[in-house]
Amino acid sequence: MTPLSVVLAHTLPELILAVGALLLLLLGAIRGKDSDGPMTELAVGVLGLAILSIVLGHKTALNLFDGSFIDDPFGRFMKVLVLIGSLVSLIMGQSYLAREKIDKFEYPILIVLSTLGMLMLISATGLIALYLGLELMSLALYVIAAFHRDNVRASEAGLKYFVLGALSSGMLLYGASLIYGFAGTVNFTGIASALHGEASLGVIFGLVFLTAGLAFKMSTVPFHMWTPDVYEGAPTPVTAFFASAPKLAAVAVTIRIMITAFPGIHTQWQQIIVFISILSMALGSFAAIGQTNIKRLMAYSSIGHMGFALVGLAANSPAGVQGVLAYMAIYLVMTLGTFAAILSMRIDGVYVEQISDLAGLARTRPAIAFFLAIMMFSLAGIPPLAGFFAKWYVFNAAIQAHLYPLAIIGVLMSTVAAYYYLRIVKVMYFDEPAPAFDRPSPTVAAVLAVTSLLILFLCVYPGAFVEATTVAAKSLF
Repeated sequence: MTPLSVVLAHTLPELILAVGALLLLLLGAIRGKDSDGPMTELAVGVLGLAILSIVLGHKTALNLFDGSFIDDPFGRFMKVLVLIGSLVSLIMGQSYLAREKIDKFEYPILIVLSTLGMLMLISATGLIALYLGLELMSLALYVIAAFHRDNVRASEAGLKYFVLGALSSGMLLYGASLIYGFAGTVNFTGIASALHGEASLGVIFGLVFLTAGLAFKMSTVPFHMWTPDVYEGAPTPVTAFFASAPKLAAVAVTIRIMITAFPGIHTQWQQIIVFISILSMALGSFAAIGQTNIKRLMAYSSIGHMGFALVGLAANSPAGVQGVLAYMAIYLVMTLGTFAAILSMRIDGVYVEQISDLAGLARTRPAIAFFLAIMMFSLAGIPPLAGFFAKWYVFNAAIQAHLYPLAIIGVLMSTVAAYYYLRIVKVMYFDEPAPAFDRPSPTVAAVLAVTSLLILFLCVYPGAFVEATTVAAKSLF
């Protein structure tokens, strides 16, 4: 039996978030005020403490709770990314929520609870643990999608996400039930032992339903339908959170379950992943071209990027998983930086979202235009920025796995997607100036500057970053 001290040490990040959320909820109830007061700062402190507990904690891998929870390098790497996404989303959204008068104390608590679900999801090594983590993450997301309850678009976004999310959870649960029925166990290692060799039709059906539920959380085709409406309707800080942390958790658990639970039937799930990847890249590349709302454009962009990331998973190799981890880390930085720029789009105290509002930004706010241009070039995969290397890692893994058509389609779709990213740069630098934006809040400006510098730094000194992703990927095999 594992000593209690060891269990506590390996589950410390989750314990910090759980206890922190309860204390924040208690404090908020006692204060009884509408505004969040110091709640955001305290929530940021809780998330920061969880990051420190991972960075300074145990480095050995350990299975806990009868094989339903694991603490390993892969999980720790993805948990740090998720926590950073949640923390930065909280920091840069504070001024927006205050201006819109929706800075309620429940908001940071819901972010912390959702992040707790993500950490549980990333470490899940059983179907029951996976479902519990997924629901804990999702229930908080349903609420914050409609957090601006006096706004019709936000309420609509929350309702759409809830209804479609409930459908996807049902599909995932049905798939998990089928797999359990044929494997006789819910643990991933047990499923791998039971399902070696030729898979039965029932297992294939279970795998399809399970993947469908996970694809919804990653917002990949054909389960992407909620993404544009929710991204556009939800408050911008909520959209920034949706586009970063939950996607990373969903990708992490998809990688873990495919690699560890279904290694014996990899040809079956590889076909599903390739299908989802190609459709997501195509839709994300073409559907974004006609968008005029920048948040809606970022929704289709995120669908496309999830497709690119899954190219690495389709390779079914340590190099492929390493490529996905590198891609998701760089995607996180690019997404947070882009949404920091979107949160800077404020004219006379009113937030605007149209791409046309960026016209002539290089002359009215040159610093914001420069940093946003870096993000757009990186999202487009223009060398030598970090976004280019993210795509290079996954395409290279696909070529090593002899998935040549997938890599070629990925490169072609990346070329198409470059059009709408470069169009934003053209609007900022060559169009006649629109009314100037107000000065951005210090936190938003800091996030925009730091993420831009990270994009530049990763292409100059990628050594430690590549090593971290390699160690994390190898721990799964």
